[in-house]
Amino acid sequence: SGGHTMLLDVRDWGSYSILGETLDDAAGEAFDKVGTMLGLGYPAGAAIEKLATAGTPGRFNFPRPMLRQGYAFSFSGLKTAVLRAVRASADLERDRADIARDFQDAAIEVMVEKTARATEALGRETAVVVGGVACNRALATALTARLTGIARVVVASPRLNTDNAAMIAAAGGWRLAREEQSEFSLEPFDRGPLPGSVPVTLPA
Repeated sequence: SGGHTMLLDVRDWGSYSILGETLDDAAGEAFDKVGTMLGLGYPAGAAIEKLATAGTPGRFNFPRPMLRQGYAFSFSGLKTAVLRAVRASADLERDRADIARDFQDAAIEVMVEKTARATEALGRETAVVVGGVACNRALATALTARLTGIARVVVASPRLNTDNAAMIAAAGGWRLAREEQSEFSLEPFDRGPLPGSVPVTLPA
């Protein structure tokens, strides 16, 4: 969600292991920045998905960063490859849909493959996709196809996936019910330790 692309093993409410997270741009940031390159406005996730449906796959063959390397994510190289394609285009209006399609395909393949490998390695029966990028139907479709016969895929409604306030309120309400409270001196922060997180090691 927002600046965070994370792959988590959630064993129970409040019990998490971070398997991998973004080393630079998050997926949502990459979608928004590519959307700006293509003149789609901000936020651009839905616009890229719509434009990609008219694109021909494989024309640009963008890289799949760190596809087979562990569970961390990196989307800055993919974003740079798209920028080069945009600058090299002699007719961007003609190429926009194909660029959007190949960018989306590359980003989705990375997210799907890493999620599927982690799901299989841990023997989990459910994979849950959350956050703004979870609104992308192509992502949900690809992950569902990849995990068929292995695990079910659960995606919340777009109304909930794009509402950070609802996510924070739900988490806060759950912790309050457990009589967990912070002091009033607590300062707000956008990045910090994940409560309940424990280390885990998976095969690379």
